[in-house]
Amino acid sequence: MNKILFITLLFLISIGFGVSAQQTLTLSEAIETARRQSVDAAVALNELKTSYWEFRTYRADLLPEVNFKGTLPDYRRSYSLYQSEDGTYKYIRDNSLQMSGEISVDQNIWLTGGKLSMNSSLQFVSPLNMPGASRYYMSIPVGVTLTQPVFGVNNLKWKRRIEPVRYREAQASYLEDVEKVTLKTITYYFELLLAKENLHIAHQNKENADRIYEIAQARRKMGQISENELLQLKLAALKASSNLTSEQSNLNAAMFQLRSFLGLSENDSINSAIPEIADYPEIGYTGVLSKAQENNPFARNIRRRQLEADYEVAQAKGEQREISLYASLGYTGQDRQFGSSYRNLMDYQIVQVGVKIP
Repeated sequence: MNKILFITLLFLISIGFGVSAQQTLTLSEAIETARRQSVDAAVALNELKTSYWEFRTYRADLLPEVNFKGTLPDYRRSYSLYQSEDGTYKYIRDNSLQMSGEISVDQNIWLTGGKLSMNSSLQFVSPLNMPGASRYYMSIPVGVTLTQPVFGVNNLKWKRRIEPVRYREAQASYLEDVEKVTLKTITYYFELLLAKENLHIAHQNKENADRIYEIAQARRKMGQISENELLQLKLAALKASSNLTSEQSNLNAAMFQLRSFLGLSENDSINSAIPEIADYPEIGYTGVLSKAQENNPFARNIRRRQLEADYEVAQAKGEQREISLYASLGYTGQDRQFGSSYRNLMDYQIVQVGVKIP
């Protein structure tokens, strides 16, 4: 008894593996599947994600940024050129250990293209193998620095004009790509439906041709038709059989095309069904034009390319001459003790104007 059950179970399992899965897939389900797991939909989504993070990077440039930079440590054992009070030069042995660190809060100014920074820094130097020499600390508890190009191109201002247009273009392109996926799914789905219907018609034609040929053979035996007429009917039956094979091949191709596009397994067999007639809202010319201008990426693409062309012209003009302003002010202190370097502070100011003319 157990042996019979075991053999029966193996037989059922073999049947299950031999038959491919078949599912009835409506047009709406096919569209949803294509939007979720087709390669075209995945490519469109990845392009949108790339544009999103590029836009986030641009937005991050407009926000304050906290930076730390330092040299930990800076060991020196060399000779440096030094000018004495009498005007003579000589080389002095430099054997020291230095460390420095700076914390700054930087803010880009999109209106002018400059950068405003608030910083705090500390420097430390300790002579090595030099009897009587002491370590020193120099601190800048607070300082403000402005870096401002005067006649150069304002890159951040141009990005502020271009990047939002680029991102809206990417969003519109994604919507367009999704609709292309929908349109392609509908096309493949109805091609499968048409292939099934053509195969059904080919089956009927072959059955009719075979039936007519059988009747013709009986009539030929009775002498009611000629041999030529019988051969013509046989040729028609052969053509019907050939057409059936061709339509079966077309059905397999249409099935493979839709299945591959939807990302389904090759073992899945799709049973398509004629969709119900849907009611679509009536939209006039004005409404269609408004939707096209709102969702079509073409207009945004033209606008972005125009802005990028203007940006390139501005860059070319800005490269003719470069004048930059650097200004820094704050308080500083120095002492042999760490704590004392933050007392008895003195103010400092630095102003520099750089010029570059190609």
